[in-house]
Amino acid sequence: MHKVYLGLGSNQGDRTAHLERAITLVGEHVGSVLRQSSFIETEPWGFQSENQFLNAVILVETALSPRELLLATQKIERTLGRKRKTPPSTLQNPRSPRYADRPIDIDILLYDDLHIDEPDLKIPHPLMTEREFVMKPLNEIRESTNNHQ
Repeated sequence: MHKVYLGLGSNQGDRTAHLERAITLVGEHVGSVLRQSSFIETEPWGFQSENQFLNAVILVETALSPRELLLATQKIERTLGRKRKTPPSTLQNPRSPRYADRPIDIDILLYDDLHIDEPDLKIPHPLMTEREFVMKPLNEIRESTNNHQ
C-alpha cells in the first residue's frame, strides 16, 4: 500500500459539496482516506476570477500505481463536472492560458517518496511549495499524522 497526498480545490458551484463528494469518490475508487485537512478559502492562483477557491488536502492509502492514480483522479474530476485539465504543453508557454474556474481540481502532491518526471505526471507536484493553499493544509495533516504515530 502507498501513502498519497492529494490537493483538492473548487471555485464553482457548491464548493463544499464538490470537495466532500470528491473525497467520497476518492474513498470509493482510490483507497482509504486516512486524514483530511480543514477546508480553507483562498484567492485564485495563476488567473483572475471573481470566484474564491475552497481548498483541502487529503492523505490516502492506495494500491494504485501513480499512473492508475492519475487516471482515477481525472475520472473523478470529469464525474464532478470538470471539462478539461490544463494541458502539460501550455505550462511551457507563458502566453498560454493555464488555469480557469472549475468545479473540482485534484492534484497528486506526493506519492510515497517517489520522484516522477513525465510529460503528464510530475511527482512531487512541481508547484506545490509555491502555493500556500496547498502547503497550509498539507502541513496541517502531516502534523496531525505525526502526532498520531
